[in-house]
Amino acid sequence: MSDKPDSEGRAYTLKLNRNMLGKLVVIAGIMFGFGYGLVPVYKSICALTGVNFLTPQDSTVVAPTNTQIDKSRTITVEFDGNSRGPWRFRPAVSSMQVHPGEMTQILYEVVNKEARTMEAQAIPSYAPMQAEAFFKKVECFCFTQQTLGPNQAKEFPVVFYIDPKLPKNVKSIVLSYTFFEINKPVVVKPA
Repeated sequence: MSDKPDSEGRAYTLKLNRNMLGKLVVIAGIMFGFGYGLVPVYKSICALTGVNFLTPQDSTVVAPTNTQIDKSRTITVEFDGNSRGPWRFRPAVSSMQVHPGEMTQILYEVVNKEARTMEAQAIPSYAPMQAEAFFKKVECFCFTQQTLGPNQAKEFPVVFYIDPKLPKNVKSIVLSYTFFEINKPVVVKPA
């Protein structure tokens, strides 16, 4: 049994709780101030050592031009999209004119027309076939499998350039993708 009356014990516990709360608020404030103060200290250390220091951009510097672009030639690139399954799959534009060596981007639009999540893969093909070796994709949705949710629509970029070593007689290239479902669920029919 306690020597203190019940109300006196509660008052004592309340006083201890208030003291603890005050200490925790002070500690949290010190921690916040310490974290906030580290930013200028970090920047100062980085500036002194030259490590991870971002220099301000000089507005007088002119961006270099790509000397690999062959401005004397223009190649027509036609885009095609085919699908195997319940998709709407098409390029945003049907063709464009590019210079060999010029970095270019095209978007392909995909819509999952099913009420279930599906995984898919795109396989490219080229015409004429000899153009494949000169058609360089930097970024392409065909590099990985794609997952689309029920009735989801997405746009996928293809970033490419045509190698300037493309034979001079090739004036046009067709890039065609076939987009098909993978891991398609098996439907079991009752016997």
